[in-house]
Amino acid sequence: MSKRYKFRFFAHSWVSDWNHGNAHFLRGLVRELLRLGHEVRCYEELGGWSLSNLVKEEGENAIHAIDDFRRIYPELNIHFYQRGEHFDEFLDRELQDAEFVIVHEWNDPYVVNGILQRKEKMGFRALIHDTHHRAYTRAHEILKLQLHLFDGVLAFGEAVTRIYRDGFGMQHTWTFHEAADISLFKPVDPMTDKPNDLVWIGNWGDEERTRELMEFLVQPASALAGRKIVAYGVRYPESARHALTEAGIEFRGYLPNPSTPAVYGQSCLALHVPRRQYTNGLSGIPTIRVFEALACGIPLLCSPWEDVEHLFRPGEDYLVAADGQQMAGEIEHLARDERARAQIAANGLETIRARHTCAHRAAQLVEICEELGG
Repeated sequence: MSKRYKFRFFAHSWVSDWNHGNAHFLRGLVRELLRLGHEVRCYEELGGWSLSNLVKEEGENAIHAIDDFRRIYPELNIHFYQRGEHFDEFLDRELQDAEFVIVHEWNDPYVVNGILQRKEKMGFRALIHDTHHRAYTRAHEILKLQLHLFDGVLAFGEAVTRIYRDGFGMQHTWTFHEAADISLFKPVDPMTDKPNDLVWIGNWGDEERTRELMEFLVQPASALAGRKIVAYGVRYPESARHALTEAGIEFRGYLPNPSTPAVYGQSCLALHVPRRQYTNGLSGIPTIRVFEALACGIPLLCSPWEDVEHLFRPGEDYLVAADGQQMAGEIEHLARDERARAQIAANGLETIRARHTCAHRAAQLVEICEELGG
């Protein structure tokens, strides 16, 4: 029996997943650590970007999303804090009995460095958790953190691990992939008639995949008149919404992550279009949507990305289309072939449950703590 640890997790947001996919995995990871008997406290700064935008942009839907989060994750012990004159007292109080402090990279450097300055005196170990492409695209932001004071990094892909090891000179690095919370993400009761032929769930964002979305979502939809294609997400400019409408795609806006399994259950196929960074310099890193879609037992179609870390079985767990024309053909073929859809869905679900659940990652994190001399 492993030792029970006292974990403290600092993340940008736990309550909101508005344009904040990191919250998906973190929620599930903490839930599994709690099930293993560890003590976990979660910290979030008041007035954070994601939660503020959720409330500002989504109105009454934001209230429902927050209520659903509280209902689905009642066990998460979330503490809010504010920077200011009492911040030092807050850190002294909350970290005094900590054993492992996990700091997600999307925290303000002032907060991160304040935590690290207490490490030696209080005796806890500190790990930075990186689930983004900033280490590759905006390294100067990561270098504002006192990386030399961390005991190691948990990086969500080998390419990011190499950056921290070879570029930033960190001695202890672990590749720590995201994974699916299968207590939430699982196949729903099969429906005789699925109203959606294809669903795309993702944010338009900062022009990081505009060209790819035009080729692998908009163009195929334009060629598939009569197919019901729906899209969810935030930060879609007017030009993007117009393109979706012209292609016959129904845009439905923000989708709280806990509502995703139900939407997958109403759809024949799901689409994954990686951001450009994950097909070049950070090639091979699957984002959280891949794990969650496969966990829900829905056949997944992807624009080109290479599984260089051999996490899945390409061509069996999911299909990759080389271009927009091939994507349109795959959508049309699979929309007609229920047997093929069932086989791909079963393959993907099998791989997730065997290798890529939040329970797998919780066990890995405990092993890392033991390796560090916990």
